[in-house]
Amino acid sequence: MTNPLLDFSGLPRFADIRTEHVTPAIRQLLADGRGVLAAIRDDAARPTWQNFVQPMMDANERLTRAWSQVSHLNAVMNGPALRETYNANLPLITQYFAELGQDPVLFEKFRRIRDDADFDELSAARKTVIEHELRDFRLGGAELPPAEKERFLKIQEELSALSSRFSDNLLDATNGYTLHVDDGTKLSGIPADVLETARNLAAANGSTGWTFTLHAPAYLPVMQYADDRALRETLYHAYSTRASELAKPEWDNTPLIDRILALRGEEAQMLGFDCYAEVSLATKMASSPRQVLDFLEELAGRARPYAQRDLEELSRFAADRLGLEALEAWDLAYASEKLRLDRYAFSDQEVRQYFPETSVLSGMFRLVESLYGITIAEPRDASGIQHWHPDVKFFEILDAAGDLIGQFYLDLYARPGKRGGGWMDDAISRRRVHGKGEGGSRIQTPVAYLTCNFSAPVPLDGRTRPALFTHDEVITLFHEFGHGLHHLLTRIEDLGVSGINGVEWDAVELPSQFMENFCWEREVLAALTRHVDTGEPLPQALFEKMLAARNFQSGLQTLRQIEFSLFDMRLHTDFAPGGGKTVRQLLDEIRRQIAVVIPPAYNRFPNSFSHIFAGGYAAGYYSYKWAEVLSADAYSLFEENANGVIDAAIGARFRDEILAIGGSRRALESFIAFRGREPSLEALLRHHGMVPA
Repeated sequence: MTNPLLDFSGLPRFADIRTEHVTPAIRQLLADGRGVLAAIRDDAARPTWQNFVQPMMDANERLTRAWSQVSHLNAVMNGPALRETYNANLPLITQYFAELGQDPVLFEKFRRIRDDADFDELSAARKTVIEHELRDFRLGGAELPPAEKERFLKIQEELSALSSRFSDNLLDATNGYTLHVDDGTKLSGIPADVLETARNLAAANGSTGWTFTLHAPAYLPVMQYADDRALRETLYHAYSTRASELAKPEWDNTPLIDRILALRGEEAQMLGFDCYAEVSLATKMASSPRQVLDFLEELAGRARPYAQRDLEELSRFAADRLGLEALEAWDLAYASEKLRLDRYAFSDQEVRQYFPETSVLSGMFRLVESLYGITIAEPRDASGIQHWHPDVKFFEILDAAGDLIGQFYLDLYARPGKRGGGWMDDAISRRRVHGKGEGGSRIQTPVAYLTCNFSAPVPLDGRTRPALFTHDEVITLFHEFGHGLHHLLTRIEDLGVSGINGVEWDAVELPSQFMENFCWEREVLAALTRHVDTGEPLPQALFEKMLAARNFQSGLQTLRQIEFSLFDMRLHTDFAPGGGKTVRQLLDEIRRQIAVVIPPAYNRFPNSFSHIFAGGYAAGYYSYKWAEVLSADAYSLFEENANGVIDAAIGARFRDEILAIGGSRRALESFIAFRGREPSLEALLRHHGMVPA
C-alpha cells in the first residue's frame, strides 16, 4: 500500500509515514467506518455479536490504530507540520466517535443484544463489552433529545481541541526557554554529565559556556545539586510559570482551563449528573465524589503529621548547616539532597553509577521472566521493524513454548519535540481476528509503546558511557513497564476488554505501582546493578543506606499527591468557573487546609497540570493513591512468602488474576481473586513508614 497508515498487516511503518499521509488515511478510514455503521444500522436481522458487534469493532479498530500512530508521533516527534495536521484531523476523529456514541439505532441494537435470551450464552468478556457499550452510549448522550445532541457533540469537539492546545502550549513553553551561563563558578555542585550535556547544547547553538533547559534531565539536577541559590531560583521561576500569563501570553493556558471546566460542567448537567466528577466516576471503582474525598481526607489526616515532621527536620537542617534561614521553594530539593547525604551518607549521583541502562534493562527483564514464565529479547530478525527515532529499541515477549505473545517499543531519552514525563500507550491490542480461507482465525499480537524522558548517554572523558539512571528513574521505568505488561500479557480475545481496555481508571495503576515495589528488593537489585566503571554490583552497605532512606520525606511526598488529587476532585465537584472564586484561589484554599509547604504566589501549577486538562485523569488523579492501596496490598502477598519475593507460583497467580484478565471483570473482583480478600490501607501506610513505631 502506498499509504503506510492504511497498512494493518503488521507493525506500524514509522519510517515510511509522512505528514501528507495523515489526512487522506484518516478521511478514508472515517468513510469506511461510516459505511460499516450504515450497513449494520440498516440490517433488519436480529443483532448478534457476529453480525453487529464484531463488524463495528473491526472498522473502529483500523481507525484507532492509524490515529494511534499519528498521536504517538505527535507526542514524541512533535513539529510544526505534524502538529498542524494532527490538530486539523483531531476534530474529525472526535466528531466520528461522538456521533457514534449518540446513535439511537446502534444504542437500541446493543440493548436488544443485552435483552436477548442468547445473551447468557456469551462469554463473560463479551457480556462485559456489551455492558460497557451501553454505559458509554448513555455517557455519550445517546438518550438526549435531538437538539441537545447537537450541542453535546459540539462540546466534545471543543474539549478535544482545547486539550490538544493545552498540551501544545505546555510543550512550547518548555521548549521555548533556555538559560545560558558563561560563568563556570555559578555551576558548583552540578554533576559532570549534566554540565557536559549543557556544554554540548551551547556548542550546538554556536556558543561557549553552558545552556540549560526546562526538560527534566536538565532542570531536576540543577534544583537538586546547584550550590548557586540564584541559579536555582531563576530556573524554578521559569519552570513554575510555564504556560501562564507570567510567561509568553500566546502560550497561556489560563483561559483554556476555565473553558474546559465550564464545558465539562455543562456536559454533566446535560447527562443528568450533578457535577463532572460523577460523569468521570461512572467508569471507575469509586462510587461517588464523596467516597473519593473521604478517602483522600482520611489519608491526608494520616500523612500530615509525618509531612510536618519532614518539613521541620529539613528547615532545622537548612538553617543550621546551610545558612538558609527561610526555606524557599527553590531550596527544597537542594536542601533535601544535602540532608539525605548528611543522614544516610550517600547521594543520588553515587547510586546512579550502579544503574547503567544495559544492566537495568536486563535485570528488569530477568525479574519478569522469573515471575511470569516468559522470555524478553530483541528480535533475531529486525528487518521489518521501523522506528521513529534512532534511540528507540524494540523487544519481543515469548511464552514458555517460544511462541510470540507481545512486542513493545522502548523510547527512553528526553529530546526537543518530545512530551515530558513517562507513559505507556497501546499500538495494537490483542484480539482474535477471524479470517477467511486457509488462515482461518488467529490471535493478533499486542504491541505497546513505553516512553520515558531520561538523560541520554553523553561523551565524558573521551568515551561515551551508557545512560545512567537514578533510582527514582529506575522506579519510573518499572512503573511504565508494569503498564506494558498489563497490556501485553492479557489472555482476553475480545478487543474492548483485552489488556488495559475496559479496566476501571482508578485500578489501571495497580500493575504499574505493583512493579515499583521490586526496586527495593535486594535480590532484584543484585541482578539489576553494575557499576558503570568497575562492573561491581550495588554494595550491601549502600543498599542498606538506600533502604533506610526509602521513606525519607514520604510524608511530604504523599501529602503533595493528595493536594493535587483533592484539587482535581474539588475542581470537578463543587467549583463553578466564573462563580467568584478562581482556580488558583481554590488551590490556595486546599493548600491552607492540608499542605505544609506553600509555594510562592507566582507559582502556576494548574497551567501545567496536563494529567487533568490534557490527559485522561480529570476527576481521576486520585487514582494514583487509590490504586497504590491495591498495589501495596497485592505486593504484601509476595512479602509474606517465605521463599522471597521472586516466586513463580505467586507470580503466575498475579498474572492469571490481574494481568491476564484485562477489563473482562471488575477490578475489585480481580483483586479479591488474587489476594483472597478486599484491599486494606495498612500495607500502603507501612510501605511509606507512616505507622506508629
